[in-house]
Amino acid sequence: MRLPPALLAAFLVVPLVPHAVSADPVAPPAPAVRDFGNGPERNEVAADVPVRAEARTAAQAEQPGTLSHDRGYPRRTRLPVPPENPADASIKLGLVPHHGIAPRLNDLQQRGDRVSAQVIGRSYGGRDLYLVTVTAPESAAETREQERIRERIENDPAAAARDRKLVKTYKAPLFVNANIHGNEWEGTDAALRVIEELATSTDPKVADLLARTRLYFNITANPDGRVNGVRQNGAGFDLNRDFVTASQPEVRAMRQIMIDAQPVTVIDLHGYVNGTLIEPTTPPHGANYEYDLFIQNAYANGLGMEAAVNGLGYTVEKDGVYPAQIPFRDSAEGWDDWPPIFTPQYAPFHGAVATHTVEIPLRVNGSDYTQQPVEELRRRSAINTDVAAAAIRATYAFVRDRHDRLIADQIEVFRRGAAGEPSKAVPLGIVPGFGPEDVYTTTFPRAYVITGRRSQAAAARLVDHLIANDVRVERARHAFRADGRTYPAGSYVVDMRQPKRGLANVMLEAGADISPRVDAMYDISGWSHGLLWGAGVDGVTSLRVQADPVKAAAPTGSVPRTPGALALKVADAKDVLALNDLLAQGTAVTWADGAAIVPASARPAARAVAERYGVAFTPAGPSSGTPLSQVRIAAAASADELFTLRELGFAVTPVSTAALNAGYDWSGTDVLFVSSGLSYTALNPAARAALDAFLTTGGVITRGGTGAAFNAAAGLLTATAVAGRGDANGVVRVLSTGGQVGGGSPDHSFVYSPRWFTGLGPEVTVEQSYAAEGPLVSGHWRPDADGTGGQDAARGQAAVVSGRDERGAAVVLFGTEPMFRNHPKGLFPQVARALYWASSVTGAAVKG
Repeated sequence: MRLPPALLAAFLVVPLVPHAVSADPVAPPAPAVRDFGNGPERNEVAADVPVRAEARTAAQAEQPGTLSHDRGYPRRTRLPVPPENPADASIKLGLVPHHGIAPRLNDLQQRGDRVSAQVIGRSYGGRDLYLVTVTAPESAAETREQERIRERIENDPAAAARDRKLVKTYKAPLFVNANIHGNEWEGTDAALRVIEELATSTDPKVADLLARTRLYFNITANPDGRVNGVRQNGAGFDLNRDFVTASQPEVRAMRQIMIDAQPVTVIDLHGYVNGTLIEPTTPPHGANYEYDLFIQNAYANGLGMEAAVNGLGYTVEKDGVYPAQIPFRDSAEGWDDWPPIFTPQYAPFHGAVATHTVEIPLRVNGSDYTQQPVEELRRRSAINTDVAAAAIRATYAFVRDRHDRLIADQIEVFRRGAAGEPSKAVPLGIVPGFGPEDVYTTTFPRAYVITGRRSQAAAARLVDHLIANDVRVERARHAFRADGRTYPAGSYVVDMRQPKRGLANVMLEAGADISPRVDAMYDISGWSHGLLWGAGVDGVTSLRVQADPVKAAAPTGSVPRTPGALALKVADAKDVLALNDLLAQGTAVTWADGAAIVPASARPAARAVAERYGVAFTPAGPSSGTPLSQVRIAAAASADELFTLRELGFAVTPVSTAALNAGYDWSGTDVLFVSSGLSYTALNPAARAALDAFLTTGGVITRGGTGAAFNAAAGLLTATAVAGRGDANGVVRVLSTGGQVGGGSPDHSFVYSPRWFTGLGPEVTVEQSYAAEGPLVSGHWRPDADGTGGQDAARGQAAVVSGRDERGAAVVLFGTEPMFRNHPKGLFPQVARALYWASSVTGAAVKG
């Protein structure tokens, strides 16, 4: 299921619903607020994600498989069968282990002409991802015709809307996504059950369904988590938070399914909420959707799934199962569809007009998995599988019965985008209960212009990301003017008159501060590729430009021809990668004021990394600096931070209180990074003495509450950390003061449980502070119940500070979230500059 921000339980402590532990009656469920019983997603326990270089490289290099449009159906692909794994966590529940999926699918492909299976990629841990297509047989010509119709719907929606024969000919696509959270297992087994039913049924209604529909099943979106019995994938990521970032291979595979299949309806199978929770959601609603079309279809399918689930006959008295609930109807707030990070909240941007999270009822993970008898766990899993299968059947019946309207509404989504129509306010009462609190709209600019005024590499990365998401981007042939500003030739243009303008806008717009409208949000409330990814992004109200479509951003690497030393300003993640590559090669590099100085003798190496990473070197002039070597990091950090540091090319060893108490050799560490799972006061005397000795030569970087507590307990910098409201999050305005870390930083940052620093000692430098205006640009940030911890209290306060403690250690304290879920790409250089500076000024990086 979804899990809430770290400290929100202080404000909403009523669980969503009780979990049945037996067939005995229990109290009736609370309205659908949120279940805080499972703990926060990012907790205060250090991640211990080992480096599996071979598996990780294979997984990240794996390109998602696309749906071939040149072959008919069925496609009897012989799937490779992985080795048997008796430790697979699914087995205890009586469910299909990952190694059992391929044999099942191979068998189903041979038992008829309706089932086709393929490998569409690999997980972070290197496990196969399976996509199953169920449909009536098609010749290659018929498949190509279906693709031509799909393309017309997206690319020429106005003409498609006028074609009365189109909806009768087109097979409406339905996408079922299962097991995106690894320890929410039963969606996989329900999908396999329904596939077998469809493959073997002689019911004329099924034949009619498959003649007019394609059903796509992502059998297990998270095989790493399924095998290991954990929520996250092998990299420690919650995949259902990654969709607009797409840092993980599993998410990139799901994204490609949505682009290629263009489903009209999507259901995402989760657990565990009793009674079964079926979206649509509470407010706030995503402002970039065509919500009038969406809510009518989503609510209708939600009611159908509810009837199917309740119709199974499970009861509280007999089975411990409550009736299903629909947040939109049954709750005021707390289960929203505002951020596009979840599967059902991302899918509408590719044309889905009914999408749902479905939370099946009986918990079998966490402490229940370890403490309940096997018989009870299997009883629950059997019920959960029944519920998930009922939701799938109800949804395919919905698509069958509403076939023409769903296709027409998808066409209308794309038509509005291509026509550049204004955002529509949904009429009140469009479905029962839709009131003023449900109305959210946005303003679409005429276009966005993307430039490299801060970093050409950052602009190229953003452009490539947009294209990967099926957003159309063009490149200006000549200089042009828009809204009184001149843009150079080669600037990128995102014309908002395009079918998927909602996706372009939800990524590029600044967003909105929705703090006044609701008290609590399910997850993050603010994000912005436009403000956080390091490129220059401007929304413009007019557009007159000659531009050509691009399939990829232009190369950005360069080395000046002028002789002499070279400088590489660390302003982008690509700069960090290039610098770490040079250091790994043993290149003599010095560090000076946020830039790496490379000697003239290393020009061949500089040219190689400039081409490889797209970075731009400049003449160094007379600059000099402190010698810099590879930075070796010991990190008590969350999984997303470990992933990001490694992605940037740093050598990272996970540590924790337990690891240090067991004895840790500090000789291979230059900088300690602390954000989770390390308590100075909980160290035993030997561990504390070893750490104190390290602090005489090493650097320290901290983030968040755990980092602030470590700073205070270890006696590092004189600074008092003040905590904002625990669930506050979003994009904030900041002012950088040009220090070792803040200099050259963007004007915006990201916060999650924000902090700021007061009572600063004379050794402390303010690197970055919260702006006096706002500071929240987009997101949700209210004061605590006693009036403290709000935006007003943070105005003008120090957000990032640095200094040297009395032992000589170089220390940086972050009150912001510069690596949150691998998303704010433009903030990564801040962390890198902190690491380079902390390492270089102590001399730690040049010792032995």
